[in-house]
Amino acid sequence: RRQLLHHFAHLESRPPPLPPLSKGGNGGVGLDAGRLVLTTGSQQLLSLVGEVLLDPGDICLVAAPTYFVFLGVLNGLGARAVPIATDEDGMRMDALESELVRLDVAGELARVKLIYLVSYFENPSGISLSLERREEAVELARRWSHAGRIFILEDAAYRELHYDGPQLPSVWSFDPTGETVIYAQTFSKSFSPGLRVGYGVLPQELIAPICDRKGNEDFGSANFNQHLLSTVFEEDLYGSHVRLVCDSYRRKRDAMLTAADRWFGNLPDVEWVHPQGGLYVWMTLPEHIDTGFESELFRRAVHGEEVMYVPGELFYAGPPADRPRHQMRLSYGVQTPAGIEEAMRRLSRAVAAAMSKE
Repeated sequence: RRQLLHHFAHLESRPPPLPPLSKGGNGGVGLDAGRLVLTTGSQQLLSLVGEVLLDPGDICLVAAPTYFVFLGVLNGLGARAVPIATDEDGMRMDALESELVRLDVAGELARVKLIYLVSYFENPSGISLSLERREEAVELARRWSHAGRIFILEDAAYRELHYDGPQLPSVWSFDPTGETVIYAQTFSKSFSPGLRVGYGVLPQELIAPICDRKGNEDFGSANFNQHLLSTVFEEDLYGSHVRLVCDSYRRKRDAMLTAADRWFGNLPDVEWVHPQGGLYVWMTLPEHIDTGFESELFRRAVHGEEVMYVPGELFYAGPPADRPRHQMRLSYGVQTPAGIEEAMRRLSRAVAAAMSKE
């Protein structure tokens, strides 16, 4: 915990300057080590938060699109995931408040327990929530908690995979009392996927229920993995490794964006996000081009061109009939730059063929 505390303080002390936080030392973030919980990756914390806060029929407000595995967690709990519109700055706060108003009028505001935000380089869109919206999200959660407490679950899994652009403070940093935002972080992305060490920063009232629930599930995360990571910090090996990881992913990101310009630039109405970090490029095709598993495009890509993408519809909450079906998530995490170039060439052929057939 001591090493995690120093690590978190380091992240939160990066520019731009943060707003005032609660009292305390520990690197200036005002954080008691007792608020830290160690988990088996951040995914375990996402699941634990859902199990503790959500009953069947309760509501979690999510970005459209958002991390589909968490949508699966919500579905398994019988909770309702309600999508909120997004743009190039992440979840739209006007759309979030409009939905809160609608739920209040419908007499359902008390069922809203959680707002889920992937604050950095969201999986799948690659978009980060803007600085202004981070503060506004906390203010909205507080203001609309009059029918019952609404927490924000900040999923910061990709925070350290930052390649260019501004370094943004966490949503958590805009919560001076530390009682609104649940912060989830992992070392799976920045250090080693197989290590499976993550951690959370919890509001005081959630520490006991989440730790109790975790103890009932696993009797505690693997100590050996935690000691290994602690040694990495103590010997000052972590920062240099993260720089190597980011340098590698930056080259792959650039390779995918260059290939997208080369192979998709002349195809009509094809757009893609230029992410400043993370592992994904989000591509949007003309609305009449179906990217789903049963689509002609998917068949051409997988069986004809031997290239794989993830259909965008998986990342949306709500009824299947209401989900966009013309988007896809492309990952540059595993392939080499040369492999990315070839994969994008093959995928563009499949897309062009689907367009010509239409």
